[in-house]
Amino acid sequence: MSAATKYETDFYGWAMEQANLLKHGQVSALDLENLIEEIEGMGKSQANQLHNRLELLLMHLLKWQYQPNFQGSSWQRTINEQRRRIAKHIGKNPSLKAKLDETYLDAYDDARNSAALETGLDLATFPELCQWSFEQAMNPEFMPD
Repeated sequence: MSAATKYETDFYGWAMEQANLLKHGQVSALDLENLIEEIEGMGKSQANQLHNRLELLLMHLLKWQYQPNFQGSSWQRTINEQRRRIAKHIGKNPSLKAKLDETYLDAYDDARNSAALETGLDLATFPELCQWSFEQAMNPEFMPD
């Protein structure tokens, strides 16, 4: 069975085989096309995780500001947890800082839409542009009024 076929039919087996080939310096036997695709996918996965965590943080900050009657410890825990996990994720993946401005703006746009859906408030309730800098949103002392 070729490596490309194994990639499609037995991913785990393919991955272990590729790792073994790398360990033993058998570069010419590697399934480079699929290996490159998987490595790029791993990088994209890390960027997506940052986006998703930022979206969740920003959505809860929006809900906190625009639904003050529903503020509670659950929202506070989610905000604190996402701040902690975002900081840890960036610490483990410092190259993500290069895309942070773009990711933050994109995550805010998604957070705004998610907040409208979750709250039932009109999308226009939430500002089109994020009111908080990344540093402000990550500040454990900050909660929007």
